[in-house]
Amino acid sequence: MWKRMLLMLFCVALAVAGIGYAKFKQIQAAIAMGKSFAPPPAAVTTHVLQSQNWEPSIKVIGTLKAVQGVNVSTDLAGIVSEIAFESGKTVRAGELLVQLNAEQEKAQLAAAEARRDLAKLDAKRKRELQSQNAAPVSERDAAEAELRRAEAACAEVGALLARKRITAPFDGVLGIRLVSLGQFLNPGAAIATMHSLDPIQVQFSLPQQQLAAATPGKDLRILSEDRPEIARAGTVTALDSQVNETSRAITVEGTLPNADKILRPGMFVNVEIPLPKEEGAIVVPASAISYAPYGDSVYVVKEGTSAEGKATKTVSQQFVKLGQNRGDQIRILSGLKAGDEVVTSGVFKLRPGGEVQINNSVQPSNQAAPRPPNS
Repeated sequence: MWKRMLLMLFCVALAVAGIGYAKFKQIQAAIAMGKSFAPPPAAVTTHVLQSQNWEPSIKVIGTLKAVQGVNVSTDLAGIVSEIAFESGKTVRAGELLVQLNAEQEKAQLAAAEARRDLAKLDAKRKRELQSQNAAPVSERDAAEAELRRAEAACAEVGALLARKRITAPFDGVLGIRLVSLGQFLNPGAAIATMHSLDPIQVQFSLPQQQLAAATPGKDLRILSEDRPEIARAGTVTALDSQVNETSRAITVEGTLPNADKILRPGMFVNVEIPLPKEEGAIVVPASAISYAPYGDSVYVVKEGTSAEGKATKTVSQQFVKLGQNRGDQIRILSGLKAGDEVVTSGVFKLRPGGEVQINNSVQPSNQAAPRPPNS
């Protein structure tokens, strides 16, 4: 009985050992086959780096502002009797915009002029009489004082009349009309906005570390990605007298030509202040950069040899320090040198040491100032 059980257990153990040995051989064969299998080379495009001149710049967001801009209003109450402008029109300084009813003031002026004319005749008679010693000097002086009072009264009513005539304070463009004929206006009531548009100013803030780059007289330019026609050059004209204590930034003001009237106050634009050119800069296409939380990197192509002794191209991952970007290009501050060949497309499927196949028949964009094809 015991012999039979032991024999059975021995046979079972022998069978399990045989099956295990067979599986071990299968696994070894699979590992050997995996080692002999090599994935196909990844298709990529590359770019050979060359040193070049680089024009760095300070880039900020700015707001356009009119050199002169006001809300045209009246400082007297009155009823609108005439509107002499249209919304959005260009006007010259002194042009009539709105006339308030001034019939009462005109009557007051006529009465004041009559009193002035009478005082003028009386002063003339008193001067003639006094020259003949037929009247005392005091009467002549009183008549002349009365004449001056009458002339002052005429000037006062004339000034009141002028205030009922609302004119353009400077050359500029009017906004939307805010009044109607027959409307009663209280003092301070707005009639329309008015701005001078040529030239126009741009205001922006710079951190105090970049203050030296924005001294008056420095060149600047404005750009807009969606409206390329507004791009133009200008000049830094003024800096604020103090640095903001909270942000440690200073407000800078520049002046731009605007003869075409495309730029309008309140628009925001991209402002660039060019810095001195630098020689020997290393620049790569933006598509070559692999961004990661632990560091930005590029893949550099290296010459290698396969197990069969054939020449191959492999890639190594190189961490880099990035500088400013310009269009499709990014400046490399450290990590690469002229002559390095970097992968510009297909980066996402690469691994260090992987084999690549280069096909540069179609290259990604590498322009400093790219433009959409239909722009």
